[in-house]
Amino acid sequence: MSQTATILVIDDEPQIRKFLRISLASQGYKVIEAGSGNEGLAQAALSKPDLLVLDLGLPDMDGQQVLREFREWSTVPVLVLSVRASEVQKVEALDGGANDYVTKPCEPRVLLARVRTLLRRSSLSEPQVVNDQIVIGNLCIDLSERTVTWREQAVELSSGEYNLLVVLARHAGEVLSRDQILQRLRGIEFNGTDRSVDVAISKLRRKFDDHAGEARKIKTVWGKGYLFSRSEWEC
Repeated sequence: MSQTATILVIDDEPQIRKFLRISLASQGYKVIEAGSGNEGLAQAALSKPDLLVLDLGLPDMDGQQVLREFREWSTVPVLVLSVRASEVQKVEALDGGANDYVTKPCEPRVLLARVRTLLRRSSLSEPQVVNDQIVIGNLCIDLSERTVTWREQAVELSSGEYNLLVVLARHAGEVLSRDQILQRLRGIEFNGTDRSVDVAISKLRRKFDDHAGEARKIKTVWGKGYLFSRSEWEC
């Protein structure tokens, strides 16, 4: 992850936001600010940051709730920065999907080191194309051969299903709307309507979701679109 990464700071204290803006911008990061939970969630959806720095004491909603709602549709790393120092609060945040927890006040060098670590880990977990293959967990897509293996077993897909899977895999961890999916499939063999996206995703799920009740690897994010969840492909 380059230092042109975008970081969203959600904190209601202007002086804290200023401190973070100066510290992060000095390292080349682009900083976006929000002073409330609802504003932060809206900014996260619009700007698609590479990292969230989240305060828990927000004026309109608790930061733990912001974290839970954000995790419903994004796997972007979250660094909680809060005055709450109790182990209970830390455990709740980490169980709720936070990647790290730093207690205020903190040394700028420590904070920047934590930010670099989270961005580096996020970069390493992004799907990489190596030797014309996309490998995410136990899924392997061979782009040159147009073949797919899941848990070392070949999976038979139609041309449309294969193209859709490649689009989703290339954007693992992102929520894609139906329109965004169709835009990325334009010019490829695919019958392009909202309904055809839904049908093709249902067919993909039947190929990869092995057991009833198993967490879906392609999640529906209501009102937003679909999320190709990296962690579920590692099972």
